[in-house]
Amino acid sequence: MSTLLVIAKEPRPGRVKTRLTPPFTPREAALLAEAALVDTLRTVAATPASRHVLVLDGTPGRWLPPGFDVVPQCAGGLDERLAAAFAGCEGPTLLIGMDTPQVTPELLTVDFADCDAYFGPAEDGGFWALGLATPDPELLRGVPMSTPTTGAVQRDRLTAAGLRVRDLPALRDVDTAADAEAVAAAAPGGRFAAELARVRAVSR
Repeated sequence: MSTLLVIAKEPRPGRVKTRLTPPFTPREAALLAEAALVDTLRTVAATPASRHVLVLDGTPGRWLPPGFDVVPQCAGGLDERLAAAFAGCEGPTLLIGMDTPQVTPELLTVDFADCDAYFGPAEDGGFWALGLATPDPELLRGVPMSTPTTGAVQRDRLTAAGLRVRDLPALRDVDTAADAEAVAAAAPGGRFAAELARVRAVSR
């Protein structure tokens, strides 16, 4: 694969994972976001690709491992920011977010030999991964984001363009405290699970 993209926000209190507050404080939510980002970046770094790119809203921190190109997110809605991320790529590209720290290199190792796109649905109706053999930003522009039908609309956009789509397993995004518990249970050996356990212990 040519490029693996991660789109993310700098994990700063009050700017990330606001739906985790309450029960967590903004600082705790930011620590959980950082842990999710660390797990995600480690997994992406361990997945073969010609380029590993972090498309970032904010400033890189100590959590960024070596080997990543960092590209700033453009202005505009999420559809525009995702479109711009693909616009900067050539060849087969897979994009994921920072909300699925349970992801594995096996899930991200995709082969476009007999398909044009990969689609990873999220359990909340969105999507956690989108892969395009030929990056085309117009496939994302205008898709309504952060709704219960975002994933369905995005997948329909792919098939309406005549693309052969292969589906990845559905994963759960970390948005709420219940999501955090479920994702930590799915990946108990990760930084995210350890941070959640630490935060819970401190809060008691």
